[in-house]
Amino acid sequence: MKEEIINIYGQSPKVKQIATALQQRENKLYVKGLLGSALSFVVNPLFRESELPFLLILKDKEEAAYYLNDLEQLTGADDVLFYPGSYRRPYQIEDTDNASVLLRAEVLNRINSRKKPAIIVSYPEALFEKVVTRRELEKNTLKIAVGDQVSIDFINEVLFEYEFRRVDFVTEPGEFSVRGGIVDVFSFSNDNPYRIEFFGNEVDSIRTFDVASQLSLDKKNKITVIPNVENKALTEKRESFL
Repeated sequence: MKEEIINIYGQSPKVKQIATALQQRENKLYVKGLLGSALSFVVNPLFRESELPFLLILKDKEEAAYYLNDLEQLTGADDVLFYPGSYRRPYQIEDTDNASVLLRAEVLNRINSRKKPAIIVSYPEALFEKVVTRRELEKNTLKIAVGDQVSIDFINEVLFEYEFRRVDFVTEPGEFSVRGGIVDVFSFSNDNPYRIEFFGNEVDSIRTFDVASQLSLDKKNKITVIPNVENKALTEKRESFL
């Protein structure tokens, strides 16, 4: 049933007209009369046919969460990202929400890495917060790939510079641990921590793993480790998200 509705919207002359306008990079488009989930059913085929990123700005966090759920069901969670405000209470910079910081870092990393486009769902309060510049983000991103020649001591030093905390077992973003030739690190740009195994000074394997069970999830050829993008050390050079 869902696929039938998706196809109906995808074949709609109005939706095809919007798709053509997007391909021609028209500056302004006005679409009205979309109620409830209709917006999601229109955005889905437009995104699939386009090579452009989409930014949906909804009225508030609750409405953004509603459309986020819709789009994840239609498009797939890998292509839909949520960009929330970083504070538990508006503009209380001492009271940041780690879960929100993680989501914001994931979006910035996706944009900065120039991977395939995504649908970014947000709301004005979140977009009003300035973000770390692309240059600062690149400068404070640790990139590691299988086969790299790099010492554990070097990674340890870099993570301390990024203000990661060394612990016995990682449980949340911003933590890392070292046990023999294994480094576990929980980046602010990934839902699960990474386990990096070394053979001497060579990166032998990289995997994500589950915090609770410690079991491996996925193998990775390369990763990026990003610090807390809301860290005060990165606040000096900031710019608008837009």
